[in-house]
Amino acid sequence: MSDYIDIAPEVAEAFAAGKPVVALESTIISHGMPYPQNLETARAVEQDVRDNGAIPATIAVIGGRCKIGLSPDELEYFAKGTDILKLSRRDIPYCLAKKRDGATTVSATMILAEKAGIRVFATGGIGGVHRDLAGNFDVSADLTELGKTGVAVVCAGAKAILDIPKTLEHLETLGVPVIAYGTDEFPAFYSVESGQKAPLRLDTPEELAAFLNSKWEFGLEGGAVIGNPPEADKALAREAIEGAIDNALIEAKEKGIQGRDVTPFLLARVTQLTEGKSLEANIALVRNNARLGAQIAASLAKI
Repeated sequence: MSDYIDIAPEVAEAFAAGKPVVALESTIISHGMPYPQNLETARAVEQDVRDNGAIPATIAVIGGRCKIGLSPDELEYFAKGTDILKLSRRDIPYCLAKKRDGATTVSATMILAEKAGIRVFATGGIGGVHRDLAGNFDVSADLTELGKTGVAVVCAGAKAILDIPKTLEHLETLGVPVIAYGTDEFPAFYSVESGQKAPLRLDTPEELAAFLNSKWEFGLEGGAVIGNPPEADKALAREAIEGAIDNALIEAKEKGIQGRDVTPFLLARVTQLTEGKSLEANIALVRNNARLGAQIAASLAKI
C-alpha cells in the first residue's frame, strides 16, 4: 500500500475479513450537489451499500493524504467545504505535494480505488464527450481512465449534459466494455432512455460479477461501464430534461465557462431550470447505483 494512503478502520476490517467493499466518489459531495442535500445523500448512499451486503469507502484527499473511507465528520467537512480541489488524474500529485484537500472525480476515484484493491465503484454518471466537441474539444479524463484502470463503474450512464453517442463511440475506441443492466438501451442519467442501444446487456448482479471476473482473470486491463437505468418512477422524461440542458448550455457558452467548471455549472443550472426535479432524480439514481454496486461487489467476493 502506498505511503500516501490511509484506510479507514471499517474498510480495513472489511479487507482483513474478505468482505466486499464499494468505492464512492467525493466530488459529488463537494461539487455536485448543494448543502444539505449533498451530506444527506452521502450518508444515505453509504447506508445503501451496507444494506446490500458491502462496506462503503468514500474516497478523498485530506491534507495530502489519500483517504479510503471517510468518517462522519470528514463527510460533513466535504459537504460544507469551500476550498476543496476537484481532482482528476493530473491533479493528484499537486494535491499530495501541497498537502491540500481534494475531492475525487470518477477518474481519480478509480485510481485510488485500484491502489487500495477495490474493484467496484458506484457513482451518479460518468463524464464523457461534451456537446459541440469541434468547438471545445472537451473530453472527460474519465474515459481515458476507464481504458486503463481496472475498476468497474456502476452509473446511470453518462451525464445527460454530454454527447452520449460520441461518448459511447469513444469508449469503444478505448476498448471499454459498456453493459446495460436489465435493458437493451444505454441510460441517459436522469432518464431511462437515451435513444442509444447498449453494446451489451446483463440482467443480474451475478452475471455482472462473472463478466468482470472473466475480464480481469483473463488479463484484460481497464475498467467497465455498467449502465444502471434510474428507477422509472423517479426518472425524468428525456424530452423534458433536454430543454433545460439546451438552455444551460447556451448560458455556459455566453458566460465563457470552460473546462472543469462546465459540468458543475450545467448541473446546478439544470436543477434551477427544472425547479429541483433534476436534483431529486440525481439523488435517487446515485442511491440506486450504490445498491447495485454493493450487490455486484458481494457477488464478486463469492467467486
